[in-house]
Amino acid sequence: MSVDVPAYQNECFYEDLEVGDRLTLTFYVGDGENSPIDVLLTNPSGIAVGSIPRDHKGLLIETATQAGKYTYCFSNKSSSPIKSVHFNTNVNPKDAVDENNQADPLKAEIEELAESIRAVKAEQEYIVAREKVHRNTAESTNSRVKWWSVFQLILLISVCLWQVHYLKHFFEVKRAV
Repeated sequence: MSVDVPAYQNECFYEDLEVGDRLTLTFYVGDGENSPIDVLLTNPSGIAVGSIPRDHKGLLIETATQAGKYTYCFSNKSSSPIKSVHFNTNVNPKDAVDENNQADPLKAEIEELAESIRAVKAEQEYIVAREKVHRNTAESTNSRVKWWSVFQLILLISVCLWQVHYLKHFFEVKRAV
């Protein structure tokens, strides 16, 4: 998902969790390292259970200790313009147990692999966003270089024409009548 957070504003989202569920939140700011943002995760009682202050990307993992709505908020506490925040949330239900009240090791391995895949996916999305920012910067720089070169070419041609005109008039013979 993606959300635009204006200056001095908060954008909050909710996840319903049961006791033992694990919430994983990954985020990155589309503008890059020069645009940090604050992230706060609170439990249903309103108590902060996780936070990442002033960072451009991050990972929050929290296991629910009580059932209810967990809130995560992105805060743009700076005067900079709108910041675009891209984020993913994953809720992993608590581990299942079999009839003997034993944890299933195969299910645990599958959940661990799924978590690894989600982490790789989040990292790929971050890399794609950074590549987009770098591409835009390169295209902007190339455009500026092109227009600067055109300006220099026009200036060079103008100076050459002026010099030809000046030298032509300098060597003209003036006759007195």
